[in-house]
Formats: sequence, C-alpha cells, structure tokens
Amino acid sequence: MSVISDLINLNLSECTKKIIAEYIWIGGSGTDLRSKARTLSGPVKDPSELPKWNYDGSSTGQASGEDSEVILHPQAIFKDPFRRGDNILVMCDAYTPAGDPIPTNKRHNAAKIFSNPVVAAEEPWYGIEQEYTLLQKEANWPLGWPIGGFPGPQGPYYCGTGAANAFGRDIVDSHYKACLYAGINISGVNGEVMPGQWEFQVGPAVGISAGDEVWTARYILERIAEVAGVVVSFDPKPIPGDWNGAGAHANYSTKSMREDGGYEIIKKAIEKLGLRHKEHIAAYGEGNERRLTGKHETADINSFKWGVANRGCSVRVGRDTEKAGKGYFEDRRPASNMDPYIVTSMIAETTIVWKP
Repeated sequence: MSVISDLINLNLSECTKKIIAEYIWIGGSGTDLRSKARTLSGPVKDPSELPKWNYDGSSTGQASGEDSEVILHPQAIFKDPFRRGDNILVMCDAYTPAGDPIPTNKRHNAAKIFSNPVVAAEEPWYGIEQEYTLLQKEANWPLGWPIGGFPGPQGPYYCGTGAANAFGRDIVDSHYKACLYAGINISGVNGEVMPGQWEFQVGPAVGISAGDEVWTARYILERIAEVAGVVVSFDPKPIPGDWNGAGAHANYSTKSMREDGGYEIIKKAIEKLGLRHKEHIAAYGEGNERRLTGKHETADINSFKWGVANRGCSVRVGRDTEKAGKGYFEDRRPASNMDPYIVTSMIAETTIVWKP
C-alpha cells in the first residue's frame, strides 16, 4: 500500500508540464455525480481554455444507445485537492451534439436567469447550508448507530463533541480543508441534531457560482467518503420517526436588501415567495414531504409562513436583520437533495423578476 500511496502523491511538476483535469457532471438521476479525467498540455486558468469532451450518455441515463453521445461544456475550475499541484477539478454541464442542453442540465436555465440584467444588477448573494448523513456502507445505517438499533434521543449531538456524540469528524474536517484548498468559499461546518448528520455551508457566493460551488463541494465530499468506505446520503429524511431530517437552507440577499431600507424589500420578496409556494416546493427536492411536517424545526409543506428567529417557519429572518433594517433572509424549505442551480435561480427569479 505504501507504493500506491507514493504514486498517488507523485508531484508531476517535477517531470512534466502536463496536468490532469477531472471533468465533473451531474448524472441522469439529477443528484448523482460522475467524473472522468484527461491529460492537458499545461496549466489552465479559465474554463474557456478547456476543450469540450463527450461521454456515453446511455450509461448515465441521459441518452439512448442509438444516439449516446453527450457533450460536456466546462463551466468552472477549482484546484484539485486530491492530485494537487496544477491539477484541476472542472465543473461541467451537458449538451447534445447539436448544442442543446439535455433535460438534466439545470445550470443552463439558471445561467440565463442570472445573466438577466435586472437580476445581475441586484448582485444576488447566497449562503447554502448543506446537510447530509453519513451511513455505514454495509448496513446502510447512520454512522455511529448500533446496527439495527438506535442511539440515545436527540439533544447531545448538535455541535456535539466526544466519541459518544460525534461520528465521522475526520471525514468532515478533511472535506472542510479540501474545499478551502479547492477555492470553494466554504464558510463553516457543524454537527447536526441527528447523530451521524453533518452540515457544511457554502457562501457568500454570487449568482451562478453558488450552484457551481455546492455541486463541487458535494463531489469532494463523495470522493473523501469513498476513500473512507462511508456512504453520503442527501435523503431529506433518512430515518423515519422522531429524528430531524436534512435540508439545504438557502440564505439570500440582494443589493437592495443589503442597503438602508432593505427590510421592506425583504418583506416584499418573502410575500412573493409565499404566492409561489407550491411552485417552489415542487422544485425544492424529492421526498421533502417526509421532512416538512411542521415538526423538527420545519414548517408544514402545505403552508407558508415567515417569522423572525423562528425555525418553525418556511422563511426565517434573523434578529440582526430586523434590528439593522437590512440584510438577508433564510428560505428553510429546500431539501438536502435539492439542485442548487434550480433553487438559487428560482429564488432570484421570483423575488426580482416575477410580477404577481
């Protein structure tokens, strides 16, 4: 194994100018991540310098066997924390050979929304709180839980410490540092209410970059868990019963909200979100009805309400925002398996562009 470890950690810059680019894309389920690597002649700084690449869409549920070619368009570059050096991770979206976005390419429409001059002028900022659950690979059961059994009730696990309360911290901390190395604006991590469940936060990120960064952070997490022999679950309610679910709360502000008088803009934006509640819920992740029950720090999926410092609401406004009269709000409805391209662009479209 030491030979393999030595080879994995080879510093290619000592013998060649060539680099490795890992192309990443979203698979046919809309939640799975795929990747493959290629050699480039030298370091690359901008996605426009990268070649497009094809893959077999019939093997990812994104094309038929008779016409299987799908084209990857590089969109964002990050430093590769696994290979290091000048090697890179490349977040891509997928198109037909004719240049049309395939159905699972949600980035294309999001980019159109964020390029709208009205939206761009508002400089929408996002902070995504990505919750997830670590599972024992063989048992498909949360890390740290007795096989076929349950730990003690919730209470000591949120931001908990010690071997009895925190399970998987080595994975979490490795992920944190790897994201910082990659250039992702990861702003923090913490243990969550259910044991074996964790959260990382990405942001502030502007516009389309929020989706690029969250997806790449998910990819890095999956790769680290792969090495650790642990499964990452983004199921919004992995364990039924009296256990918290997993969400991806979206903190959001616009330039107008961050300026003096912004609180009134925030209230108008929240009102618009309420008017389109059903449309947002339909786009906020699969299985969310199991999580949004009105219990465990959620609002019921069939109702919309907002409040200050209330974690039982659909949308929460912080005390600091209320006091300052400007700031941001938190949409607590998105599920952990949501597509950040859809959620971020939809919030911008509803609050900035849409007219009731």
